[in-house]
Amino acid sequence: MKKKYLLGLLTIALCTTLVFSANAQDKKKETGVGKAIDKTGKAIGKTATTVGNKTAEVAVKGASKVADKVYKGKMAPDGTDVYIDGKNRKYYINKKGGKVYLKASQIRNRPEHKM
Repeated sequence: MKKKYLLGLLTIALCTTLVFSANAQDKKKETGVGKAIDKTGKAIGKTATTVGNKTAEVAVKGASKVADKVYKGKMAPDGTDVYIDGKNRKYYINKKGGKVYLKASQIRNRPEHKM
């Protein structure tokens, strides 16, 4: 009987400790410092994502210019260069650095510059 009593008392003590420690973590967000830390963390995360996407885009474009041919006089729907790979597939590089393969109907003529 003593074992069950001690085990129950220990369980109650552990639960109350967890409840109080969880509440202590939430109170930081109510202060100005906690909100500023959250805003800064989100801003850093957003900036890191933007930098990562731009780095991937530049790297893939550089590799495509070396390995594949640029389709002269043609442009993608967003106005960027169209590349032709070894299997004669046409694609462009999106803002996240991914290759987007195009249908023939999606490729546009690039307007000539008038002087």
